[in-house]
Amino acid sequence: MPTVKNHRNNNSLLIKGGHLIDPAQNIDAPMDILLRDGTVVEVAFPNKTRGGADDKFDARGLIVAPGFIDLHVHLREPGQAYKETVATGTAAAAAGGFTSVCCMPNTNPVIDSAEWVAWLLHPDRGAVVNVFPVAAATLASRGATLTDFRALHRAGAVAVTDDGRPILDDKVMRDALRLSSDLNIPIVQHAEDTRVTEGCPMQEGPTSFRLGLRGSKASAEADIVDRDVQLAQASGGRLHVAHLSAGDSLKSVRRAKRAKARVTCEVTPHHFTLTDADMRDYDTRYKMNPPLRSGSDVQAIIAALADGIVDAIATDHAPHAAYEKNQEFERAPFGITGSETALGLAITRLHKDHAIPLTRIVELFTSGPARVFDLHNELHRRGTLAKGAHADVAIFDPKKRWTYDASKSLSKSHNSPFDGWHLTGKIIATIVSGKIVFQN
Repeated sequence: MPTVKNHRNNNSLLIKGGHLIDPAQNIDAPMDILLRDGTVVEVAFPNKTRGGADDKFDARGLIVAPGFIDLHVHLREPGQAYKETVATGTAAAAAGGFTSVCCMPNTNPVIDSAEWVAWLLHPDRGAVVNVFPVAAATLASRGATLTDFRALHRAGAVAVTDDGRPILDDKVMRDALRLSSDLNIPIVQHAEDTRVTEGCPMQEGPTSFRLGLRGSKASAEADIVDRDVQLAQASGGRLHVAHLSAGDSLKSVRRAKRAKARVTCEVTPHHFTLTDADMRDYDTRYKMNPPLRSGSDVQAIIAALADGIVDAIATDHAPHAAYEKNQEFERAPFGITGSETALGLAITRLHKDHAIPLTRIVELFTSGPARVFDLHNELHRRGTLAKGAHADVAIFDPKKRWTYDASKSLSKSHNSPFDGWHLTGKIIATIVSGKIVFQN
């Protein structure tokens, strides 16, 4: 069984014999990497490093990549530690190759103040990987009064959002985007017109009709994305579309990118892997928000992942207690866990089935998300293994076949539709600040 290992006392580590994929440096070649005191100090051709190391990691036959960055996780603290904690959620992230996670503010209470941001970042939380809070955009995420973006940013928030509660008021969203332009901080939008999706637990289509469930149209997402793109273009603000799931939403993002607007987006593994037709009868593990879409939506998303329109793969890791999911479909909460299956689904679905290169997949987990939340800048130096960068590393076997067993997850929760799936591509080790925090 995979384990999370305690940080070792040694100050240097040589990763030897691996194949480095670092899209930020355009490197796709055999390389040895020397880490010392939490920093990358040397990247060299095989057997050409000049410095010595306290320890060595044999990476022969493996891919060495910058540590993965997850732009969208729910760590459930404060207030919902029965679902997940910062400690357990980051342990699961480490098992998935993620060395940095950006956690959402829809906790109890909502992360809408500098004090709560500081609480999340305190060492007492027991984080195994780097945690970057995404704070609330409005007070208590009620969509009315903007929070103090400047204070939140200074406290350590890398973006703001009312995730799960979209900002529907045009003026509030316009003001948020204008402020984001002034402060250079992204506004993350859960794009959903909740005025038309209330009481709709899944996508409208043949499956919802067969099950007798009310379904929402993909336009409920696409219309909000289109509005937000227009506001971002007019204001110069930074807009990031969370968990984009509809093909029509991509049209607005493509238009924005052609116009050089400051618009980015992320896609989850479940939205490029599953359709609403895959849902087993009333199986709440398939209930998520945005809901599973049609086959044509999935094909559009895969095309956008391939051609560069999508900036990042994010998990939207959303743990729930078993008793919460074991309810009638309409009453069960939205969300699935996703940290430990993300790479396997990406390699299986995108690389094996659709021939998307491994370099592009690594980019979607590393330099892409680093750019979205400015984690690549001089302050953070993440998303790359360039000399001087943080020594955050993901090492994986792209050919390893394995079966996901949700009962053995390091998360507190096991609500995954991928339980029992046969996947290709497995994390072998995760290194944070030069220390091995997970080894399989």
